[in-house]
Amino acid sequence: MKMVMAIVPRKRGDDVLTALVNAGYASTFSETRGGMLRQSQLTLFTGVRNEEVPKVLEIIRESCSSELAIHHGFGLDASGEQSPGVRMPSGAVVFVWSLDRFELP
Repeated sequence: MKMVMAIVPRKRGDDVLTALVNAGYASTFSETRGGMLRQSQLTLFTGVRNEEVPKVLEIIRESCSSELAIHHGFGLDASGEQSPGVRMPSGAVVFVWSLDRFELP
């Protein structure tokens, strides 16, 4: 399992959330303001299976504009080396984390 956390501009947040839910992904959000995009934004959280991460990233990419930066953990790639991240077209900053444990009460 992976946790996809997307920080998106407020003006795009509803579009991203609607697209994720319409595609069958359970997502939740928190309204935030801070230094990542230096504006009012939504932080969306989506738990997905490993193989679904590319589809979720594509939904976010299609729902936003300008630039998307994907950060792997704390800036380290799988080998433990520093990673600059991957940049793709969009208006979001996305973090993808591995989940060691996932439970539904």
